[in-house]
Amino acid sequence: MTTDTTTTAGASHAEAPAVVRLDNLHVAWDTDLILHGISLSIPAGQTVAITGSNGSGKSTTLKALLGTAPITSGDALLFGRSITARRRVPWQKIGYVPQRISSGGAVSSSAIEVVRSGLLGPRRLWAMPGDTARAMDALERVGMAHRANSPMNILSGGQAQRVLIARALVRRPELLIMDEPMAGIDAASRARLADIVADAKAEGTTILIVLHELGELGPLLDRELHISAGHVSYDGAPHIDDDHEQHHGGGDHCHPSEATAPSQGDHGLVSGIWTGTDND
Repeated sequence: MTTDTTTTAGASHAEAPAVVRLDNLHVAWDTDLILHGISLSIPAGQTVAITGSNGSGKSTTLKALLGTAPITSGDALLFGRSITARRRVPWQKIGYVPQRISSGGAVSSSAIEVVRSGLLGPRRLWAMPGDTARAMDALERVGMAHRANSPMNILSGGQAQRVLIARALVRRPELLIMDEPMAGIDAASRARLADIVADAKAEGTTILIVLHELGELGPLLDRELHISAGHVSYDGAPHIDDDHEQHHGGGDHCHPSEATAPSQGDHGLVSGIWTGTDND
C-alpha cells in the first residue's frame, strides 16, 4: 500500500524545511515511462534510504534529483531550488558519492588528488592554499590518510569507495547523497562505511542513500522509501529485520530502459557540484 510523506517516520521532522523534494515527478527514457508521479519530501537532518529491486526506478529517482535523467513533468528540488535551473541549486552544500568512479582520468589519479577535486566547481576552478590539508582531513575521517598518495587503480573496491566518500565530505556538505555505497565491498568495508555514515548523521547532515538492501546501514536510518514499478510503495520506518521482497510484496516490474539507459557517470558532478553546461 502506498503511503504519503506524512507518515510516522517523517512526522518528527514535519516542521523542518525540506532539503529534498519531489513534486509529482515523471521521468521517461525514450518512450518508456520509468517514474510515475513520485512525490516526497525529506527534511533537514533525516537519514533516508531509497530501496527497490533492480529496474524499480530507485536509481532513476536519484538521477532525476541530480539533473541527469529526463524529467517529463513535475519537479525535483534541492534546498528549495528546482533542478531545472541548475545554476540556482546550491551545489556547494551537496556531497555526491557515485556507485563507482567515472571512467575519466581520475582512475590513475592519487587518492588525495581525487579528494581535492571535490573542492572544485563552477565558481572555483583552481586549487587554493589549504586544499591539501582539507583533503588530508577528509581522508583521515574515512581511515584512508595512509593511502593519500596511492593511485586509485591499485586500491580495493572498499578503499576506493572510501576515497569517493572523502571527496564528498571534504566540503562539509549539508546534504550527502550516496548511490549504492554497499555494492561490491567486503564486510569490513561495510562496517567502516556504517561508522562514516553514523559520524555524518551525528553532525546533523541530511543523508539520502540508494540501497538494494539496508544491511549495516539499517540501524542508522530514520526512514525508508521503497520504489516499486516507478511508484513509492512504502514510506515509513525502515524494515531492518524483514526480508525486503517479502515485506514489500516483491515482484517489482523491471523497466528495461532504466537498466540499459546510457551511463551518466558523474555527468558534470564533482562531489555533488554541477560543473557541466547550465541551461536556466
